[in-house]
Amino acid sequence: MGAQAPGWSEAASHTGFPHILQPVVAWVWGTMAQALGEDLVQPFELQDDSSSLGSDSELSGPGPYRQADRYGFIGGSSAEPGPGHPPADLIRQREMKWVEMTSHWEKTMSRRYKKVKMQCRKGIPSALRARCWPLLCGAHVCQKNSPGTYQELAEAPGDPQWMETISRDLHRQFPLHEMFVSPQGHGQQGLLQVLKAYTLHRPEQGYCQAQGPVAAVLLMHLPPEEAVQLDAEVFMALLRRLLPRVHKHLQQVGVGPLLYLPEWFLCLFARSLPFPIVLRVWDAFLSEGVKVLFRVGLTLVRLALGTTEQRLACPGLLETLGALRAIPPTQLQEEVFMSQVHSMALSEQDLQREIRVQLARLPESTSGPPPRPQARLPGAQAIFEAQQLAGAQGSAKPEVPRIVVQPPEEPRPPRRKPQTRGKTFHGLLTRSRGPPIEGPPRSHRGSTSFLDTRF
Repeated sequence: MGAQAPGWSEAASHTGFPHILQPVVAWVWGTMAQALGEDLVQPFELQDDSSSLGSDSELSGPGPYRQADRYGFIGGSSAEPGPGHPPADLIRQREMKWVEMTSHWEKTMSRRYKKVKMQCRKGIPSALRARCWPLLCGAHVCQKNSPGTYQELAEAPGDPQWMETISRDLHRQFPLHEMFVSPQGHGQQGLLQVLKAYTLHRPEQGYCQAQGPVAAVLLMHLPPEEAVQLDAEVFMALLRRLLPRVHKHLQQVGVGPLLYLPEWFLCLFARSLPFPIVLRVWDAFLSEGVKVLFRVGLTLVRLALGTTEQRLACPGLLETLGALRAIPPTQLQEEVFMSQVHSMALSEQDLQREIRVQLARLPESTSGPPPRPQARLPGAQAIFEAQQLAGAQGSAKPEVPRIVVQPPEEPRPPRRKPQTRGKTFHGLLTRSRGPPIEGPPRSHRGSTSFLDTRF
């Protein structure tokens, strides 16, 4: 079958793969949904059944194309590292840094988060994503606090409505990845269990197609256990400020953000970018939060329509959408693309300010639950601090009043008053400084001045 994808090959060799993999995947999926807000899992259909991938013709082909690349994709082009890939020695150095940071995670996040942020931007080594992603999103704390929750959900029967829809979508999630080729294989069955568990955990949200690719990428790497409208308005406002000519072109041809943005954001770019870049985007997203998604989206729009020649070549709606969905591979080189993403002039303060502005402009008559962008946590540092605060509040116990009886003190002898009767100031001074100086006796009355007194 070929080389297995890093991060899951070792776990896949064990018999109990689904039962070991799924709990962590479920917890990471849940905490990622919390970091994004509940908007990630709104039931929004991205496309109809006929437009999905996964037919038998895609999996059948000549023998040479059945070889899997280093990510596990059959016939993929990433069998060997490209020219922009870091050398092996540098990868080993980064692995050692991540091992050291994750070994003392609380200390690292408390004192050296900037280092974690920079290492995430460089890309987490593939061998350690299984260890780092749960730490970054706080899933390890959730799993520790509720160790039996996933097992209970996995053993419970699923809602027939959602189970039918999930089963129909399983073969569409990365059909050319060796983990999801077989309908009865560990990949598709594990994905079924994770998505079913989430529909039971959040029945009010249920299932949508965007959840599939996100959970599938998690399964590849993790060791086993109306908001869309708001984001669209925020994205267009940022586009108007940062790329005004592109924004003007999109309005002229009638391309609104809802025609391309939901697939990007709801799937976390898993369907839109080359897989190596998807992993790098997830590294940065788990570290820095939702602002990374906006940066990536703005970068893609700039790459597709940033120049005058590109805009002139897209005079209408169909041409513009085609350009947004078919960015040339030469512009999607891993290191160059991520450098452009991180250089995008969008800070967390800018994003939050624009979210507040657009949230105030939303009509009150909007149907459905109101968006809650405040539920989004801006990255690993905020998640870590929130969990530390929750842990401190949970461990604080009310003090029980205690009665302390002090033992009685021993009686002290009464203090004697010093005897000063008949004593003069002159006598006190002479006794304190030693015997008086010998000489003829002098009468105090005959002294002309107090200064004549010998000391």
